[in-house]
Amino acid sequence: MDVRGLRCVVTGAASGIGAEVARQLVEGGATVAALDIKAPDVRVDRFVECDLADPACIEAAVDELGSGWDVLCNVAGVPGTAPAELVMKVNFLGLRHLTEMFLDRLHRGGAVVTVASMAGFGWPQRLEQIRDLLATDDFDAGLAWFRENRPEGNAYNFSKEAVTVYVMTMGLALAERGLRMNAVSPGPVETPILGDFEQTMGKDNLDGVRDLIGRHATPADIAPAVLFLASGESSWINGVNLGADGGIGGAVVSGLIPAPEI
Repeated sequence: MDVRGLRCVVTGAASGIGAEVARQLVEGGATVAALDIKAPDVRVDRFVECDLADPACIEAAVDELGSGWDVLCNVAGVPGTAPAELVMKVNFLGLRHLTEMFLDRLHRGGAVVTVASMAGFGWPQRLEQIRDLLATDDFDAGLAWFRENRPEGNAYNFSKEAVTVYVMTMGLALAERGLRMNAVSPGPVETPILGDFEQTMGKDNLDGVRDLIGRHATPADIAPAVLFLASGESSWINGVNLGADGGIGGAVVSGLIPAPEI
């Protein structure tokens, strides 16, 4: 993927997939600004401290970044072991707030790439609820909706379902502005928070996914998919949720295997 000369913002660049995305972008010749609650080890061009659970912090970060960017990579997220409201704030509401504030800072031809999750595969069953959430006007309204209409089950799964539908609905809306938005949905990945996912989703369930394909992914398996969707080589791909799960997603959708209980 040719990312030379691209000006990219990466959230969650201090660890896991975000750190690997930032590293590969830098090695590919891109200019990278990192947004996170702590500074990354990767030698990026700029670091802006940002807490995605705080809309005022997001707004200050966007102001500090200024304009003239080509790519926004939304990688930051928290696992389901965090309190449900924090999960929704970081994984969806803050992500949406940052994205929509940042769109005017992107050059025409720019791209937004969001890391969703295989855990969001249940979105068709909750599409009506998700549409109601997407219809909220801003961060605070979305949080109020969640407090009044909290779905059953894991808040992490719902947050990723919302992200998936958000990306699919925004693709066409952004096309007339010359922008693209796509998602990458990994399965289990060997990152510092894998243990949190084992705690909330069940270690046996995640081990079962691993056994089907031989291993869990690493950040180095996922980052190239993000770079591809950030690059001009994917210029006609828009509003797509790209599975990066070793084949589990396709097997579930085709009925070859039952959906993992995560």
